[in-house]
Amino acid sequence: MNEPLPLLDTFERRHTNLRISVTDRCNIRCVYCMPETVKFLPQRDVLTFEEILRFVSIVAPLGVDRIRLTGGEPLVRSQLSKLVRMLGSVDGIEEIAMTTNAVLLGDHAVELKAAGLGRLNISLDTIDQKIFSQVTRRDVLPKVLTGIEAAKKAGFEKIRINAVPIQAIDDEAILGLARFCIEQELELRFIEFMPLDADGGWNETNVRGGEDIRRLISEHISELIPLDRKNPSQPAKDYCYSDRKVRVGFIDSVTQPFCDSCNRMRITAEGKFRNCLFSNAEWDLKDALKHGTDFQVESIVRESILAKKRGHGSDDGQFVRPDKAMYQIGG
Repeated sequence: MNEPLPLLDTFERRHTNLRISVTDRCNIRCVYCMPETVKFLPQRDVLTFEEILRFVSIVAPLGVDRIRLTGGEPLVRSQLSKLVRMLGSVDGIEEIAMTTNAVLLGDHAVELKAAGLGRLNISLDTIDQKIFSQVTRRDVLPKVLTGIEAAKKAGFEKIRINAVPIQAIDDEAILGLARFCIEQELELRFIEFMPLDADGGWNETNVRGGEDIRRLISEHISELIPLDRKNPSQPAKDYCYSDRKVRVGFIDSVTQPFCDSCNRMRITAEGKFRNCLFSNAEWDLKDALKHGTDFQVESIVRESILAKKRGHGSDDGQFVRPDKAMYQIGG
């Protein structure tokens, strides 16, 4: 029996990395992601665990081997560890990771580790209480810090802190977060503010570029030594501090797009397939997952991948802002 063809686009990029949004709901309201007042999807419109499992079982033989669970906030979806266990049973899936704000992680870290979750990315932009509340519109920083500690105690070794350094976060707050991650031996990754905020407040003047943050850290903490990129599809440029083994990375998705090596695709909470985070096109998988054949599902995925553009256009004047915000797409 012939092996199925990999998911190649017209630029020969092989797609192996799948992001699954399990919900659009969230328990905080970060200004770069969600509006203060929001209407979420009805629960009946959200993919069931069984539909998600079916989808992963169809794309895994096509070469998909990495899964990241996102939201919204994935931990507001009940029994998430059950889904982790279900996905871990699929042949070919080598890693299941999750991006979370960690507000609920203290209650779920142990069960998630036991279920087979391999890696955690925790969204945390600052450890300054006042600025944290301004950015998230919620006063829950102590719960986030408790969640990080719980994850370490549960045995998670690959914990990464994701930070979006918007203009509201001053230099001292950025340096404070960097020092916190050094002390806690957590990998820190700065992600440039992308035009996916629900309030439409994004513009280039609000973007603190990665080069600016690298200069700040080098001047006030330690020289940054660039590391080799082991995986060519990795979006981040990684560094280590000259006097420590702790790593810090930068995803300069606005000022230095990494589209040429992109291997990502994503499915939204209601079953829309997207070939790019910044895309304005979606392919509906909901009906096919409910009533269609595996071949029909695969055909929709291949159609989407073949339609993928060379890049999102933010660096060449061709960019068209997506009509959905980050929480509706999946981080």
